[in-house]
Amino acid sequence: MTTTVDLAGWDVPQLRGAVVTLGVLVDRLAPWRGRLDRLGRELGDAGSWSGPAASAAAAALVELSTVASGVGGALAASLADLTGLSAAADQAQELAAEALAIASAAGVGLDGAGRAVGVPVPPSPATAPDQLADVESARSAAVLAEARAEEAGLAAARAAACARAAREPLARLGGVAVPVPDRFADLVGRLLPVRTPQVPAAAGPQDAAAWWAGLTAAGQLLAIDGQPGVVGALDGLPAWARDQANRANLAAALTHLPPGSAGHDTADAVRRALAAVAAGGAEAQLLQFDPATGLVALSVGDLDTVAAVGVLVPGINTTPVDDLAELVGDARDVAVAAATAAPGLAVATVAWLGYRTPRWYDSVSVRASQRGGRDLDRALDGLAASRAAPAAVPAPRTTVVAHSYGTVVTGRAARAPGRLAADAVVLLGSPGTSTGGAEGLEAEEVHGAWSAADPISWSGWYGAGPYDSGFGDVPLPTEPTQGHTQYYDRDRPTLAAIGEVVAGPRKPR
Repeated sequence: MTTTVDLAGWDVPQLRGAVVTLGVLVDRLAPWRGRLDRLGRELGDAGSWSGPAASAAAAALVELSTVASGVGGALAASLADLTGLSAAADQAQELAAEALAIASAAGVGLDGAGRAVGVPVPPSPATAPDQLADVESARSAAVLAEARAEEAGLAAARAAACARAAREPLARLGGVAVPVPDRFADLVGRLLPVRTPQVPAAAGPQDAAAWWAGLTAAGQLLAIDGQPGVVGALDGLPAWARDQANRANLAAALTHLPPGSAGHDTADAVRRALAAVAAGGAEAQLLQFDPATGLVALSVGDLDTVAAVGVLVPGINTTPVDDLAELVGDARDVAVAAATAAPGLAVATVAWLGYRTPRWYDSVSVRASQRGGRDLDRALDGLAASRAAPAAVPAPRTTVVAHSYGTVVTGRAARAPGRLAADAVVLLGSPGTSTGGAEGLEAEEVHGAWSAADPISWSGWYGAGPYDSGFGDVPLPTEPTQGHTQYYDRDRPTLAAIGEVVAGPRKPR
């Protein structure tokens, strides 16, 4: 029995290439047979060659032309079914990969029949509020994963039917005795014996960058086309590759996820955000896209070439559906402020929603910051590794711009193994970082902004922060009336100062 894992591993790009090659062959057979016919006629009319050898050669050409005609017709008839095979296999692989991704994100598995295993039991009235959302999310994701696995199986069945139908025209010629392959890999091996590179899904950012740099250009494109879900999520790869893969994942989500579902709403919010960046004249790159968990990261600017990068980390109650447009707008404003501070400097900013932000009632929990800190640390390592690969342009100056609970996440990232891959850290409205002081953030520069009108910024919920005179940060300007959500406001002095930090070492005034 073919499992969902088997379907997700199908090498569809190789099959697609084989079908295209076969179509080219069919197109070339007819003019080639015409040349054979002309050569036979000319040979028969030639006065310089006669006798038994000439007659045998002319007869052989006629026979070869006849065979070519029959084979060409059979191949043309098979090509239509092979095209259907390619389309059905592509759909099966994409749906299977989506099913596995949804299941994995929810912490459940899929058995050989595509049924979810390890699904949490229905929540009881005694279930804690902070656990209720996770249980319901996992159960909903399990249902969606099973549906995608079932759709993948149906598409695989269509692919098998097309493969059997494609064999029939050639079998009627009497010269085809090879059975229909039982395994997809066997079929691909016969049509096109070139395999898609195996993407190292579990590799760290440095290993992933080294693997990518070792591929040929054709191999990189095959990897993106063959496993967009894995490539799009792999920290350490260049932004252009992840963007291309994630845009394919986005198109699949918009097509296959039910309208009105959380995943489809997330995908639609991402689509609109990308369009807004492009409409503003900037390049947008979709660095991360996981509609099942609502994790998204997209850039304003080309991360592969710029000299300065700012990574914006938001706080609680931030979701792609409700807040991505505003976060991307903040990223755009920071990029403009940096370019204003250093005219001619190539700048990119990242709206990083790469962690599940807690709700207000769970904001005192450290669980979200622990997970988010780990993921932020890995994302920053990935940005650095992608620019450190052979032939890459020099690494950019990287600044983490964190707001509210995002500063707690940044503190956790600094405490992860290895040094934080950032030149500067900006803390906005921080309730503390759990690092004890600015030196614990592992960046050469640490800047902070707080306001008397922002009680969160002097709450001390997570320990010391910029409000404490001994924290060790370099203060950024604010106004006495500046509230917790106003650090990015265009009419406040903090935004211009943030841009100066992103552009280069800021000189305090």
